[in-house]
Amino acid sequence: MTFKEAIQQGIPSLLPEKKPYDTSINHAPKRKDILTKEEKELALRNALRYFEPKHHATLLPEFREELEKYGRIYMYRFRPDYKIYARPVDEYPGKSQQAKAIMLMIQNNLDYAVAQHPHELITYGGNGAVFQNWAQYLLTMKYLSEMTDEQTLAVYSGHPMGLFPSHKDAPRVVVTNGMMIPNYSKPDDWEKFNALGVTQYGQMTAGSYMYIGPQGIVHGTTITVLNGFRKIKKETKGGLFLTSGLGGMSGAQPKAGNIAGCVTVCAEVNKKATETRHSQGWVDEVISDLNALSKRVKEATANKETVSIAYDGNIVEVWEKFAEDNIHIDLGSDQTSLHNPWAGGYYPVGLTYEEANEMMANNPEQFKKEVQKSLRRQVEAINKHTAKGTYFFDYGNAFLLEASRAGADVLSEDKNKEFRYPSYVQDIMGPMCFDYGFGPFRWVCASGKPEDLQKTDEIASEVLEELMKKSPVEIRQQMQDNITWIKGAQENKLVVGSQARILYADADGRVQIASAFNKAISEGKISTIILGRDHHDVSGTDSPYRETSNIYDGSRFTADMAIQNVIGDSFRGATWVSIHNGGGVGWGEVINGGFGMVLDGSDDAQRRLENMLFWDVNNGIARRSWARNEEAVFAIKRAMENNPSLKVTLPNFVDDKLFT
Repeated sequence: MTFKEAIQQGIPSLLPEKKPYDTSINHAPKRKDILTKEEKELALRNALRYFEPKHHATLLPEFREELEKYGRIYMYRFRPDYKIYARPVDEYPGKSQQAKAIMLMIQNNLDYAVAQHPHELITYGGNGAVFQNWAQYLLTMKYLSEMTDEQTLAVYSGHPMGLFPSHKDAPRVVVTNGMMIPNYSKPDDWEKFNALGVTQYGQMTAGSYMYIGPQGIVHGTTITVLNGFRKIKKETKGGLFLTSGLGGMSGAQPKAGNIAGCVTVCAEVNKKATETRHSQGWVDEVISDLNALSKRVKEATANKETVSIAYDGNIVEVWEKFAEDNIHIDLGSDQTSLHNPWAGGYYPVGLTYEEANEMMANNPEQFKKEVQKSLRRQVEAINKHTAKGTYFFDYGNAFLLEASRAGADVLSEDKNKEFRYPSYVQDIMGPMCFDYGFGPFRWVCASGKPEDLQKTDEIASEVLEELMKKSPVEIRQQMQDNITWIKGAQENKLVVGSQARILYADADGRVQIASAFNKAISEGKISTIILGRDHHDVSGTDSPYRETSNIYDGSRFTADMAIQNVIGDSFRGATWVSIHNGGGVGWGEVINGGFGMVLDGSDDAQRRLENMLFWDVNNGIARRSWARNEEAVFAIKRAMENNPSLKVTLPNFVDDKLFT
């Protein structure tokens, strides 16, 4: 059977052979045993409904074993035999070029080189899933291969509900993930309803088919580190950045540190994750001994090296060792998946990786106690360093939130601040980027050709350099950082999986770059381009402890912006849209939305990109402006000057003296 035939087959009528459990790749940890006997039966009935009744007797014991052994029904038997990766778009079967592009992006998210737990259909973050099981994948790909440009596929938390008649300007796919009734959005609710097979955690770009490997977070981390050093008025050369996590998106940190030019130490407890990043060249050195690590870091900082070092062990030990050896840390953070602290997102000090996984599955209450004890100990060590001048920031992974819930000493004495340390959005990304409209604009070359990517890099660089000539002084640093980034992108070898790129741009920059791409496609210089962005952006995400943490008018706990964003994108020309509960800070803590847009060089594509990209950014700037963020007020006034059709309600500022 050819690849195209396999896609078009969908769920096979004849059962494929049962596949052995492959121990050579990273697997998701066993999930909590949370279902009652009756609920387990319901979960099995839910899984079997994908298959003809004649197969139920064979599949029932198999699915029951998966549920008991792993806490979920993944349907491993139905994992495809073909290799999953982002093929050139023309290699996919189908009637719609847009649908083929979506298939490309789905496969990119599940590429072994990209996905954290590919056999469990999890892209990153420990639980960021594209689908809940392999039947959903097979059925979705079949629907996409049959779709016309007059249909829309509705996907409910990984389940393809079906193709519905629509029209050519409608999204080809509308994705929802984890959209729970609010009273059913606690962490254990995810465990229960995900085990039942009725919802999933799509993270941000995992369940919306827009992950481009760690490159996206490399860029964001590079910008954060550069601006972090600027805040403490120190050059990056010879500076020390200490953090943790090498799996999934956090694995981008050492690469970002190298691009920024500092010494980066990143601790990781999972040896496979460390080996993967080292083999990919994303981390330079691996050290397993604390004394050797201490000696190497002293040498690297003294010589002002640009080097990234992975510590094969727990981050808590590193914070404590560096305090004991009087090693000064300039920037400190943490990027373990603390949005998911009880199911593999954070591994407590004092337990091996294997011991922690065993306790997590078989003694979850004790595991929770160990995690919270570890967080208290980690914060105690961090506080020793910050007392000596270390700049520590929460990197949007719910570190401070979970540490506070554990009783760690992170609360602020300042009544205007919740935590003693800022979120990186509060200090850096919010006022320096998001409020001005700068956020993570990305694209994928559907041809799969590196030469197409190089041409798009050149086009984007030319557009940004031209725009910078007339940019106001307020945004020139961000413009320059992104010009430097895109010019070094080829040399830094950032591609993992699809031929993709990311940079930060405002609405004007995004529209101008996309227009230049569309023109180049129409002239035959490059092939089809797929536009997207991280949900971690100006408009797409309402997250009170990350993306909207610098919103101070009380509205950071509302989700109007994200909902308005995805609805607005859908009727302004997006090829697909997504809206999720949960993201980098956790289930029930954030609502986030994203999009994908296919550029084919047509006038229709030009009309859509101009309409949609302008809204996609300025929706968020308007909301940030209404929250009285002065940078956003500046940005939205500029947008209104450039487009007379935009009329935004501006805030009136109140004199503080009236309240004294």
